[in-house]
Amino acid sequence: MRTIRLGAGAGYAGDRIEPALELAEHGALDYLVFECLAERTIALAQQARLRDPAAGYDPLLEARMRAVLEPCRRNGTRIVTNMGAANPLAAAEKTRAIARDLGLTGLKVAAVLGDDVLEAIGAGDDQILETGGRVRDLGNRVISANAYLGAGPIAEALAQGADVVVTGRVGDPALFLAPLIHAFGWAMDDWDRLGRGTLAGHLLECAGQITGGYFADPGVKDVAGLARLGFPIGIVTEDGGIEITKVPGSGGQVTLATCKEQLLYEVHDPARYLQPDVVADFSEVAMEAIGPDRVRVTGGRGAPATGLLKVSVGLIDSYIGEGQISYAGPGAAARGRLALDIVRARLELTGVQANELRFDLIGVDSLHGPRLAGDAEPYEVRIRVAGRCDSLSEAARIGNEVETLYTNGPAGGGGAWKSAREVVGVLSVLVPAALARPSVRMIEA
Repeated sequence: MRTIRLGAGAGYAGDRIEPALELAEHGALDYLVFECLAERTIALAQQARLRDPAAGYDPLLEARMRAVLEPCRRNGTRIVTNMGAANPLAAAEKTRAIARDLGLTGLKVAAVLGDDVLEAIGAGDDQILETGGRVRDLGNRVISANAYLGAGPIAEALAQGADVVVTGRVGDPALFLAPLIHAFGWAMDDWDRLGRGTLAGHLLECAGQITGGYFADPGVKDVAGLARLGFPIGIVTEDGGIEITKVPGSGGQVTLATCKEQLLYEVHDPARYLQPDVVADFSEVAMEAIGPDRVRVTGGRGAPATGLLKVSVGLIDSYIGEGQISYAGPGAAARGRLALDIVRARLELTGVQANELRFDLIGVDSLHGPRLAGDAEPYEVRIRVAGRCDSLSEAARIGNEVETLYTNGPAGGGGAWKSAREVVGVLSVLVPAALARPSVRMIEA
């Protein structure tokens, strides 16, 4: 039976580049996929585009393309990526320029457009899923609204001969599903095959997570070679059968455990995994180890899509002020707690207006709170005070108070650091799929 080999070249915007190059050189891939967008990433990219109309795509796009374009062209591997973020067309044009610089004439680059729906929903009555409020109530705090497009326009770009497809916001598994739709001619209402293709995409989309990254726990789940972790390869058959593996000799591992953890990662209901193209059903998925670093996955299904698209709405949420300082030696924790008490009192005395405040001893109680801090006396601590405010100037006052501990606090404080920054938040709405109007723009190097 015919197979397609998909490689995952990235699982987030700042991911390593050398595992992708290893896949391009030695993975014998049909497609190399870079999944680089989180919910908040695209809102930050929209901010960058507002400052510079030529910006707004992934900052590592140039480095990644310079690394993999030539070996992918040489080995007949096509590239699909959402590194276009808030500006897919500019990202595609940049890719064309890099291809020309590398001497890769004739390379066809496609930009998938249409996920930006800000104008359509900006003043609308759409309900915010997290709060129950309405988009219109956010006013001028909204900076972006991007719908999760499906695999259709990517498959269309591939059908037009694109060697590289650059998208903005799409469903993460759709980046992997689209090549399968194109290669195998799957119908867009073949729900079971679409469900299995979505399963393949979900397993691969986080790259190194399924090969042992975000998995290792020394003495419990040991993983060798994490410093040169290999990224995964999915071998998919025409009927949607899946095998997960990696380049021989690369670090990490592909096991039943790594695959099962990734299967359940970020899945609320395994029987109804909602995607733009299909409602995937993972509830009867079975896995079998069929060799070293090789797992067969079967049993995915699908049902008709809901007709709705999720939209990530980016907004200016607030401003965070933060300050940190360290204490070491005998009594470090006591001095750290005294320092926190001082800052707490100072913020009240000086009238700092904060909607939320945190006072943490990092390494002692900053994650799970004082009730689980334990009785062991640490040799060193670092305090952190952070607050959420309505203005940048007010947020800056928090770090300033921590910094004054140098000469106005307990003995031996050092390494003070402070910051005040704008916080971009993300909320979600559901809109009719017809609201988004995807299109493909083809350019040639």
